[in-house]
Amino acid sequence: MINRRTLMTTSLATLTLLGAGCSAPGRTGGEDPGSMLLADGYEPDSLNPLLGYARTGAAKFYDGLMAFDGNGTLLPALAAEPPRSTPDAKSWTVRLRRDVTFHDGTPFDADDVVATYRAAIDPAYASTISSDYAMLAGVTAIDAHTVRFDLNMSYAPWPAKMVLGIVPGEKLADPAPLTDSELNTQPVGTGPYRLVEWRQGEQMIWEGNPDHWGGAPDIDTITVVFATDDNTRAQRVKAGEFDGTVLPPLLSERLGVDGYRTVHHRTADHRSITLPSRHPITGDPAIRTALNHAANREGMIRGLLGGHGKPAHTPIPESMGHYHEPTARFDFDPERARRILDEAGWRPASDGIRHRDGRRARFTLMYFADDSLRKQLARAFASDAANVGVEVHLAGVDRTAAAERIGTDAIVLGDGNPLDPDLQMYSTLHSSAIGTGTYNNPARYRNAEVDAALDGGRQAIDEAERARFYKRAQQAYVADPGLVYLAFTDHSYVMRTDVWSGYEPVVEPHTHGTTWGPWWNVEDWTPKR
Repeated sequence: MINRRTLMTTSLATLTLLGAGCSAPGRTGGEDPGSMLLADGYEPDSLNPLLGYARTGAAKFYDGLMAFDGNGTLLPALAAEPPRSTPDAKSWTVRLRRDVTFHDGTPFDADDVVATYRAAIDPAYASTISSDYAMLAGVTAIDAHTVRFDLNMSYAPWPAKMVLGIVPGEKLADPAPLTDSELNTQPVGTGPYRLVEWRQGEQMIWEGNPDHWGGAPDIDTITVVFATDDNTRAQRVKAGEFDGTVLPPLLSERLGVDGYRTVHHRTADHRSITLPSRHPITGDPAIRTALNHAANREGMIRGLLGGHGKPAHTPIPESMGHYHEPTARFDFDPERARRILDEAGWRPASDGIRHRDGRRARFTLMYFADDSLRKQLARAFASDAANVGVEVHLAGVDRTAAAERIGTDAIVLGDGNPLDPDLQMYSTLHSSAIGTGTYNNPARYRNAEVDAALDGGRQAIDEAERARFYKRAQQAYVADPGLVYLAFTDHSYVMRTDVWSGYEPVVEPHTHGTTWGPWWNVEDWTPKR
């Protein structure tokens, strides 16, 4: 489908080389096809891109220089054309669109780009995404419609960093921590929608931007209601209250509502179990390797995801094509897991739980209490671990408690970005990421061979050479695992099908919900009647 975002389709490789069941009541959200009513299980803490809002794109209030088309391709957005790099990929020049305005009517130009990216790396702003841009040495306005990014190393995937939402430079004039920025609750961007209401804990209302450079959206009003409980959202969709929502796979399949469709999107979003290296049990290489062979990944996918997912052994999914190393895997082999533990001196006691040197093979595994899938995965993993003599104590926690304990207790982790393997692996496994963010390398994993391969992959310019580095990183990782990767989970949604046209499947990052899912390109949807 050709739409506003396919004006200049350019793959990332090319950029690098350039330098149904029972019936439901009528739609109570209103029959006007110019409005849409959605339900989301997650409410953002902030709407400031410099504090992590929509860091993988699909920010309805903002545009980046580049945008994701949903299938691994980057397109120019606020950029007028694909960025051009020097041969060493250390300097990138971007020409900007003209005649673009922010929601407050002020013009967009190079100074806004400079201000946004400088705020991302200037410690005075305390941006939570600063570690994502550690390779950025500086950004300069060449003229009103051209910017140049200078990097401190060769970095081929830099265009994937250009999805960052651009904010007006005037909003960043005061170099102070962004925790009190008005952008946190009153976003001002150039995006296809602007925020007109946010009743925190209840709902948001988006209004179409009539002056958007890509044209005004046909769906002019979108209301997003926040309801954390999966079953509540499902029942309210079944009652016809919402035009769509995100649901766990099995629940979405069971819903069955006339006029609605269940869709499952492929993702780079993995669920994994962190194994903190400083913990006396999970820090033992034998325990780590044994648990990887004990985990019944296929069984979890069949039983908990209804088959809507793929086994994960490393962070790189098959969907990343030539970056994926198929031999980097752990066979499901509980007997092998037991032998590994036996050889390492972990002997089963009368209750079946292993001990060594007077220490019981036991650790705590946290999961977010409001996430039903993570809870189910935690239970399944604990059962598999017990089968080989390792006791896992489960703890449902809120996000604040998880952040405080993440370096010492294991957690069911979710993460993923399909744009580039560097974005998929580096912050989770490279030792330099330790301490740069709550969920950056939360297991405190250190492996010199993995580090070297990841460094090589992000700096290599030749695509084949990059692939070799990432395959090497995966092979080195499975020889010395620091987590138990379980599955790449499909994201499941229920959406109304009788009112609008424009739905296109998408390969999603970890982030999902109403800004992604079927509605990632909702600004391009049109009424059927």
